[in-house]
Amino acid sequence: MIKKMTLAALAVGVLAVSCSSDDDSGTPQEELADLRLDLNGLEPLGNGFTYEGWIIVDGNPVSTGVLTSITFPQTMRVNATQLSNATAFVLSIEPANDTDPAPSDTKVMAGDFAGNTATVNTGVVGDFTSASGMFFLRTPTDEMGMNNGNDQYGVWFGTPGMPPTANFNLPTLPEGWAYEGWVVGDSGPLSTGTFTSFSAVDSSSLFSETQQPGPPIPGEDFFINAPAGETFPLDIRNRNVVISVEPVPDDSPAPFAMKPLVGIAGEETAPATHPFGQNLASLPEGSVTR
Repeated sequence: MIKKMTLAALAVGVLAVSCSSDDDSGTPQEELADLRLDLNGLEPLGNGFTYEGWIIVDGNPVSTGVLTSITFPQTMRVNATQLSNATAFVLSIEPANDTDPAPSDTKVMAGDFAGNTATVNTGVVGDFTSASGMFFLRTPTDEMGMNNGNDQYGVWFGTPGMPPTANFNLPTLPEGWAYEGWVVGDSGPLSTGTFTSFSAVDSSSLFSETQQPGPPIPGEDFFINAPAGETFPLDIRNRNVVISVEPVPDDSPAPFAMKPLVGIAGEETAPATHPFGQNLASLPEGSVTR
């Protein structure tokens, strides 16, 4: 009887030692802490891209994870020590299924921690507080040196002249971003093309005539290749005209959330100009709390 009790005690002891070894395997469990994101103004991306958060620790970016939605507030679980030592938070746009451990050039928002809170905004993209610009209605791609009396079918960003000149007051964008012009048509926004220079042609002439090149400023005539739901030529008068800030690369056909300039085309064509108004409320912002 004593022998059986001794063996039972030994078995319990071995089991206890075994369980302790499993728990203390020499790899300490990572201590995690909550990072709360309360962001406003973000909009869905194309299928090929996603938002990702980063904290800056000792000058190096550490991923806090990919955002699974743009509904806020939301909480991310982060290494507690790294989060405690973080000096800033950054939100970037990354390719879906990205294998690069570093953030892309396309950083949307950033802010430094003051205590346990970082106020984040789009200052990392540019300062739009003085944003302004003008546009005019003219159809240079079908004029062949003559005014055909149909200038209501084109919009160009600048001041009319021979040649027209740029008049944007906008910041030069960092790598990962470009401006894009839009006219709101009958079925939705129509792109006039992306651009990074205010004094050069933009990336697209999809809708313009082909009789002659457009002027050395961004813009578009709307004569050909009408999308579904649109009737060309498109009369721009009394329509909304928008300048957005777009991520590069970008697979979404819609304007990005950042639309610093919005205007309404009046009745007059060139040489009259129409002003853009500021739309700074469209710029994403928010706070991040640890």
